[in-house]
Amino acid sequence: MRAVRLPVVTAVAAAAALTAVTACTAKSDAKDGDAIQVTAADSKCTTSTKSIPAGQVTLKIENTGSKATEVEILFPDDRIVSEKENIGPGTKYTLTAEVKAGSYEIACRPGMKGHGVRQKLTVTGGSVAKRDPKLDAAVAAYREYAQNEADATIPKVETFVNAIKAGDLTAAKNAYAPSRVGWETTEPIAESFGDIDPKTDTRVNDLEKGQKWTGWHALEKALWVDKKVGTEQKALADELLTDLKDWQKRVGKAEITPTSMANGAKELLDEVATGKVTGEEDRYSHTDLSDFKANVDGAEKAYELLKPVAQKNDAALTTELDKQFAAIDTLLDKYRSTSTSDGFVSYDKVTKDQRKELSDAVNALAEPLSKLAAAVVK
Repeated sequence: MRAVRLPVVTAVAAAAALTAVTACTAKSDAKDGDAIQVTAADSKCTTSTKSIPAGQVTLKIENTGSKATEVEILFPDDRIVSEKENIGPGTKYTLTAEVKAGSYEIACRPGMKGHGVRQKLTVTGGSVAKRDPKLDAAVAAYREYAQNEADATIPKVETFVNAIKAGDLTAAKNAYAPSRVGWETTEPIAESFGDIDPKTDTRVNDLEKGQKWTGWHALEKALWVDKKVGTEQKALADELLTDLKDWQKRVGKAEITPTSMANGAKELLDEVATGKVTGEEDRYSHTDLSDFKANVDGAEKAYELLKPVAQKNDAALTTELDKQFAAIDTLLDKYRSTSTSDGFVSYDKVTKDQRKELSDAVNALAEPLSKLAAAVVK
């Protein structure tokens, strides 16, 4: 589950008109004079300029407020060009992106909720530098991978939905985690899917004011806590299937760039650390390890496709990433189980020390992964 943004307008036409972007959340070499200074506070978001030429843009962000914040570069329809979540009070961060001519917004979201405080950003004429053809091949391969994952997900969701509509709680519980795997593997590019994420994968504590709770986790609670499904849950199941079929169609049109793949993988590992490892994501079913593994697989796929270029530019980085991906895969294999429908032990059986070990492994991977985007655009 990624951060919720409401309202979101899905605009395929806008996507074609404002073809994006590559984005990089690793440290930038841009000098302060060439960067947009962004000051984020609890009720304001100030920027040092409202217009820049096309090409690379660097945001020098400082959070002077009392809450953790998120800073984003957005298309007019709220799709995300680039973002950095969880910038703590008193913290500075550098965010870089490549943007083509068009209209954008820079948003600061204190507390990482709501519409946020926004400033207009106009990007004037110019051109983005050509990139290695191998990166175009990586994007094409990742799009094919994501499409295959989406296509394979729909029958599993249909099994889940049919069990709910039949009132078969046991079958629905068994189908729950498998129905989520394809979604979780494609989460590195979840921001490209517009409003599908908040509709299908929002946790109760992430709901915005006035937002109806829909999707997997509302049904998860009905199955494991309420232990019943009625007319409302059956309608939610149908809605979930409809939304995911919409997602299936959007994957082929999603805006994917080499650095959005790399940065999405890093942001996803951050989400694993704050949601999956803590047990918050699947808090009723305790199927967190299934999601955890799918997230790692999706991030690893993005890395594998980008590796040929990254290895040429930073061989030491790819050596470290190979090591850390292998370590986390080996660690997750310790929790395999043949007695559960999702293939992993129930997460409520994982001890505090074991969760700490998992957290350490995620952090050990996330640190070098934060450098991958920079490695592919050198």
